[in-house]
Amino acid sequence: MKPFINENFLLGSKTAEKLYHKYSENLPIVDFHCHLSPSMIAEDHQFGNLTQAWLEGDHYKWRAMRTNGINEMYCTGNASDPEKFKKWAETVPATIGNPLYHWTHLELARYFNITELLSPSTASAIYEKASAMLQTKEFTTQALIRKMKVEVICTTDDPTDTLEHHRKLKGSFEVTVLPTWRPDNVIKTEDPKKFKIYIQKLEQTSGVEIKNFDALVEALDNRHKFFHETGGRLSDHGLERFYFTSFNASEVDKILKKLMHGKTISSDEAEKYKTAAMLELCKMNNKRGWTQQFHVGAMRNNNARMFRQMGPDTGWDSIGVSQDALKMSKFLSALDDTEQLAKTILYNLNPADNEMMIAMAGNFNDGSSAAKVQYGPAWWFLDQKSGMEKHMKDLSALGLMRRFIGMVTDSRSFLSYPRHEYFRRLVCNYVGKEVEKGLIPDEEELLKPLIEGISYRNAKDYFGFNK
Repeated sequence: MKPFINENFLLGSKTAEKLYHKYSENLPIVDFHCHLSPSMIAEDHQFGNLTQAWLEGDHYKWRAMRTNGINEMYCTGNASDPEKFKKWAETVPATIGNPLYHWTHLELARYFNITELLSPSTASAIYEKASAMLQTKEFTTQALIRKMKVEVICTTDDPTDTLEHHRKLKGSFEVTVLPTWRPDNVIKTEDPKKFKIYIQKLEQTSGVEIKNFDALVEALDNRHKFFHETGGRLSDHGLERFYFTSFNASEVDKILKKLMHGKTISSDEAEKYKTAAMLELCKMNNKRGWTQQFHVGAMRNNNARMFRQMGPDTGWDSIGVSQDALKMSKFLSALDDTEQLAKTILYNLNPADNEMMIAMAGNFNDGSSAAKVQYGPAWWFLDQKSGMEKHMKDLSALGLMRRFIGMVTDSRSFLSYPRHEYFRRLVCNYVGKEVEKGLIPDEEELLKPLIEGISYRNAKDYFGFNK
């Protein structure tokens, strides 16, 4: 019987097979957005077993296990590693139709050459085999990255981070590992006490006493410069939505001082402060020739009780309401109006926003570079088969798929790189179908740059990683 993960997995036509195997399969990976631990890369960490490599920190799997009726002790609790793995194996058959089923078996096949389906009956044998392999030098974090032919990794880092691990990796690891500036804590004003603690930390790392908004901008710019000197060329902003309203300097100063005194601010004040702060952050990106990414649309920490117990990024987030297109337009236009709009990638989490976001990106492409403002990869709840197929269909209709920069892992797991293969297979299947319908010419001079570009080359060119 043919293995589930076989050479033509997800490829539904002869043309799709040709596109994937000829133009995409063997290309390296540029992972321009992930949440891998820089310290674990720098230390060339060795995982103790498959649970540690696969389940720790993976809120995708935790959500599925909880939905399958698995007690929390087997997700984030104190159950043993073998017990946690068995509960995951018990859940996997229930994930049919969910991308986790495909990802799980791709990862087992690509890293461990395991093609058996994971289930309660196969769990012990798979756990023992993979865990034993993880104990060898061929399965350290750096080896896992090499195995997937990764060329560039962009991690996610707070402005106050020392970036010591990135500096250590320079010259000691052949894969380029770059920091990505993620200043979300600067605009988290909902809890004034936490905000004040963060600003005090920013003062210490920047060497700037923050008494007003100008000083805050100076402190951030110092850190932005430090990231640039360490190799950073991307920022990332995980926002519920775009912010925009009118404000003046004295208003923003007063709002910041209220926050620094532990006082709660109104929704109107928060909008003014967040608009001002985000505009300044984006101007820094433009000044240093960076690319900025906006991940918008997540409704985070919905379960208040579990958030109090576990904190963020533990599996209690969901898709938010559709974006306010007017605020997005005014924000981007304010930067463009002063010629301070950097290269920009727009990611949405609500599929209802696909067409709006693609059309919005087109408003700010001025011919200065290919797809200067572009629609980013399908993200989080949308980086699955139907989400990515809709993404490609919408982008093809309203934008330029030829300039699409491809896939990101957006993951904390060192076993997540087969998601790039998953994406590439879906791209080749989508294009292959269009070719066989007669909607795209079956010409190598068109198909080769299209597939190679989306799989790998467009990202290298867009971010300047080929220089």
